[in-house]
Amino acid sequence: MGSEKTGVLLMAYGTPDSLDDVEPYYTHIRHGRIPSPDQIEELRSRYALVGGRTPLSRISEATRAGLEARLNEPGEGYSVVLGMKHWRPWIRDAVQALAEQGIDNAVGLVLAPHYSSMSIADYYRYVAEAQANVGSNIRIDRIDSWHLHPPYLQSVAGRIRRRLLEFPSGQRVVVVFTAHSLPARILEHADRYPDQLRESSQAIAALLDLSEWTFSYQSAGRTAEQWLGPDLFATIGKLADQGAKNILVAPIGFVSDHLEILYDIDYEARRAAEDLGLVLKRTESLNASPDFVEGLAELVLSRASAPDSAPRHGGWSENVTGAQR
Repeated sequence: MGSEKTGVLLMAYGTPDSLDDVEPYYTHIRHGRIPSPDQIEELRSRYALVGGRTPLSRISEATRAGLEARLNEPGEGYSVVLGMKHWRPWIRDAVQALAEQGIDNAVGLVLAPHYSSMSIADYYRYVAEAQANVGSNIRIDRIDSWHLHPPYLQSVAGRIRRRLLEFPSGQRVVVVFTAHSLPARILEHADRYPDQLRESSQAIAALLDLSEWTFSYQSAGRTAEQWLGPDLFATIGKLADQGAKNILVAPIGFVSDHLEILYDIDYEARRAAEDLGLVLKRTESLNASPDFVEGLAELVLSRASAPDSAPRHGGWSENVTGAQR
């Protein structure tokens, strides 16, 4: 007999718990292909520089707990479970937890605002595999993207506004929106990722009436194939050549502090800027802040109240059940 509760399958990327976990974590990202010793050591050194681990797991769990508490404030019955794409708790563990609670209907939400066939779609492939392995047939109504959700845009804009006040009054500051790069081959299939990133950037810039801003990709993989650009480091160099002195990085593609924030921006990008005589700051991450959790709750409540009428490409997409592979 099914549960009267509505489930929420909240998903995040995952992060190793310790330096000893870097190799299996990296191997899972590479779909079972063990990285070379040099690759493992390089990644371990990055985690070591930021303290041996990142707070992503803790932040994701705090977001889960906050979202569940907010959804249940009116006395509703929601169960929010957390599943990670590349580490514990795995997505399969989260699907198992929903099944054990007897939940028939759930909303799927990835903690990443922008859709791509190589990112968000991949999460739901893991969900479908988990349903098949668990033997469950939970109806999971997907929220594929929320890149123009007003609370998200406003939360990011507020953090940009506050950080801009830290620069000396009257000085020129260029805002650089960033997101994780992906292999350029996604463009062969009209992937929506670049368009959604542009739309988010434009919407936030309009909210702030920004006079100087641009967009760059960051954290590209070190592979032989071409990745989306321009890269953040190239943009920093270009801005230096144009006489800029102050840069504010707003990583709109990420919601939580993790390696791509704490190392790629706070360490590498900041050091590159300083070498060119620039001051580089970044906006505070959304993490598990109340305004961010409130926005997530609005997304879930809207999706749960209209599982069949939601537009396929306007913010959410089709159902994922155990029968779908």
